[in-house]
Amino acid sequence: MTNTHIFKPQQKLTGKRLILRPLATSDFDALFAVASDPVLWQQHPQSDRFKRPVFEEFFQSAVASKAAYVVIDSTSVIIIGSSRFNNPRLTESSIEIGWTFLARSHWGGDYNAELKDIMLRFALPYFNHVYFCVGETNYRSQAAVKKLGAELCDRKDSARPGNVFYILTKETYVGLEKYGKANT
Repeated sequence: MTNTHIFKPQQKLTGKRLILRPLATSDFDALFAVASDPVLWQQHPQSDRFKRPVFEEFFQSAVASKAAYVVIDSTSVIIIGSSRFNNPRLTESSIEIGWTFLARSHWGGDYNAELKDIMLRFALPYFNHVYFCVGETNYRSQAAVKKLGAELCDRKDSARPGNVFYILTKETYVGLEKYGKANT
């Protein structure tokens, strides 16, 4: 039995080096400053998301989801990216994590792993399965979710062609102790 009916993603979440807070419309300029880097989107199915009109549509969708976060580096207190929860499915006790991007200044270290760890620690008490929606040619993101223990699965979504799904369960995710416990 899970508590999917009481999952409330609009909360501030913290980790060792990151703060996740609910995305607000006032975050557009700061987030677009990060997203306007074309390199971020090179392996993404929507590789033109660095363009303002394309990003505006993405941003409005994220705000409307009421499950999106800005990612803040707790040392500099600067917005460095975004991620969100999506498609909670009560019948299978699952939720997706995706739509994640981070500034290149925060690539190559443990920031993405810590971000996912914070979100997983928040979601897994409510859901038995977490899916990661990743572009099928986004090899960086695929490698990142594999490091968490996620495995490629056969889930498909005709509304999102060009994506593959990875799954992580309560049983397969043991946590990343080096990031500390996520606080809600």
